[in-house]
Amino acid sequence: MTSAIATPPTTSQSPRIKELTSRALAGSGGAFAGLLLLIVALSVTAPNFLSARNFTNIVDQVTVLGILALGATFVIIIGGIDLSVGSVLALSGIVMGWLSHNAGVPLPVAMLAAIVVGGIAGLINGLGVTIFKLPAFIATLAMMSVARGLANLITDGQQIVGYPEWFYKLSTARYFGFISVTVAVLVILYIAGWMFLRYRRAGRALYAIGGGPEVARLAGLNVRRITTMVYVTAGLMAGVGAVVLSSRLDASAPSAATGYELDVIAAVVIGGASLMGGTGRVTGTVIGVLIIGVLRNGLNLLGVSPFIQQIVIGCVIAIAVGADVLRRKNNR
Repeated sequence: MTSAIATPPTTSQSPRIKELTSRALAGSGGAFAGLLLLIVALSVTAPNFLSARNFTNIVDQVTVLGILALGATFVIIIGGIDLSVGSVLALSGIVMGWLSHNAGVPLPVAMLAAIVVGGIAGLINGLGVTIFKLPAFIATLAMMSVARGLANLITDGQQIVGYPEWFYKLSTARYFGFISVTVAVLVILYIAGWMFLRYRRAGRALYAIGGGPEVARLAGLNVRRITTMVYVTAGLMAGVGAVVLSSRLDASAPSAATGYELDVIAAVVIGGASLMGGTGRVTGTVIGVLIIGVLRNGLNLLGVSPFIQQIVIGCVIAIAVGADVLRRKNNR
């Protein structure tokens, strides 16, 4: 994954970039404290919340969200936004299912094709932003509509059901009693993403671009190329998410991941990233993903309506963004 972002020249390490990096890597103590408080509250109020089985369920449920949120972390750090991840995931899953079920392509090859399709969608998003100068909101909103339409067109709106047993077991078979292959993939991706942002010049370049694209360009960074590859990476994560979700459901559907965009953005912002760019980190996103997962799980155990859950998530996003605005004002 880390190879998807071009490495900028050594001259990028200006004092301004170092300052932005240091600020961006600030801790996510508030989000972590919020997670602990949420766990304590639900332990008291929600039946069967404090059980090993339930925590295993939470991890399984947030796997796809976590993969998408990792790609979105990179995008938000550079000051962008990607509203298309749910639709790109659906398109990638449908392509995988159609190739394996209708075209006779071996499933491992179809899985790779799904990831490639996600990367191509991300490339189109990136070129729309960098070459055609579209606002990221508009470019990815258009891709959201196009990808969802293509997913429905390929199968006439029908699901593709029934994968081989080994594929289904990627998300259901437990190793060491609690971890599946899909969860292991999530952990590996997050470790790679953390190391990339923390130790690679290219990772630090993302913070510089988010802090000020023109300053980053004057410092020697190829802003256009790095921005494009960030969107490619987000698309690749959507492709991986499609494989994982299809494994969990034993099906691919053109309606898959509808509304995931909201949860993905919420997870990244709750984890400390700023929609203004220049701030965010992988460990914060992990906390944000867990907050969303624990909150939804607890509300389900309490029998709260899914519609009310959407209201709650929306309020959480508003609070997180408001806190970021206040934090930025205080830092000036």
